[in-house]
Amino acid sequence: MSKQDPNIAFIGLGNMGAPMAHNLLKAGYQVSVFDLVQTAMDKLEAAGASQASSAAEAIQGADVVISMLPAGKHVESLYTGDSGLINLLKAGTLVIDSSTIDAATSKAVASQLAENNIHFIDAPVSGGVGGATAGTLTFIVGGDAQQYARALPILQAMGKNIFHAGDHGAGQVAKICNNMLLSVLMLGTSEALQMAIDNGLDPKVMSDIMLQSSGRNWTLELYNPCPDVMPNVPSSNDYQGGFMVDLMSKDLGLAMDTGLKSQSSTPMGALAQNLYKIHGMQGNGQQDFSSIFNLFSKQEK
Repeated sequence: MSKQDPNIAFIGLGNMGAPMAHNLLKAGYQVSVFDLVQTAMDKLEAAGASQASSAAEAIQGADVVISMLPAGKHVESLYTGDSGLINLLKAGTLVIDSSTIDAATSKAVASQLAENNIHFIDAPVSGGVGGATAGTLTFIVGGDAQQYARALPILQAMGKNIFHAGDHGAGQVAKICNNMLLSVLMLGTSEALQMAIDNGLDPKVMSDIMLQSSGRNWTLELYNPCPDVMPNVPSSNDYQGGFMVDLMSKDLGLAMDTGLKSQSSTPMGALAQNLYKIHGMQGNGQQDFSSIFNLFSKQEK
């Protein structure tokens, strides 16, 4: 890396944030990290990061701040208000928020930071923990063209496909539209495969048929929900790893809120939300979202 490369502060080292920060280190960036979980910071320090005792300490000397947090309220609390980083960040700092939150919060935080000449983009991701680890994530960015151009080389150190969706908040809207469709595809694939099984068909054969027919979709190609049809996917690992049911339910909630505000018709999304809620309430919230396959099974799971 050249001497001109920015110093980066990374806040939020969960299942996604930690490997993302690790890939920045592998790319040669200087990274300061903060998380409420000490062991998460210890692992990043062992990889070359400097750990901070607070978010305020982490951003000292930072040109770019990246956050990966659970919900909009956490993003808002981190950056705005009397105790927010807005009061500490130097003018010209670029904030990249990769949390999946509501677009309204992203727009509000961007607006408030802009008053202090602090630049903000929403850059939620798709690709799961595997993509975060491999550095192949998809980033969907909301912000102006200059902010996007400035963020691009940093995002490329963590991801493979980088899209500029539009102005502030557009990244969040695009992300939840994609995940709403994904949930519907997973439900439809699960329903079709279970009906095939109920009628004596081999799910591997049925999957191969649909893959070469008009029902072909991403879940059949890369993420089959039926156990032992496809190797190296959560369904063949007792639905461990991947993208949790609870997180899909969260994203579907964001989608329904967004649809309500824009008066969009989302009957399939609403049904998907209800089915994932039911599945989660049955004790499956920590399983991968492809475990919705079991909701349609006649056998006890």
